[in-house]
Amino acid sequence: MSNHSPLSNESIGPSGPEPDRPHDQPDRTPLRSLKGPAQFLSFWVAIALPFVHLPLVAQGLGDPQITLTFIALLAVNVLALYVGHGYKQ
Repeated sequence: MSNHSPLSNESIGPSGPEPDRPHDQPDRTPLRSLKGPAQFLSFWVAIALPFVHLPLVAQGLGDPQITLTFIALLAVNVLALYVGHGYKQ
């Protein structure tokens, strides 16, 4: 006795929720293609910016314009740390 199914395996469709998509076309959007370079740049900016902070702190933060510059650079540094934290992981 053999237990054969009336349907062959080729006639059964894929069980996954993915629609049929050609495998030769990558699923890349412009935003995804910019992720790598943005993380690279942000990572290295986050490393370099503290060296720009040092002269400002050494000069003193008594002048309001210098204090504002320091705070702006600090905000850019935090943003760069956030964007570049996943680089090379």
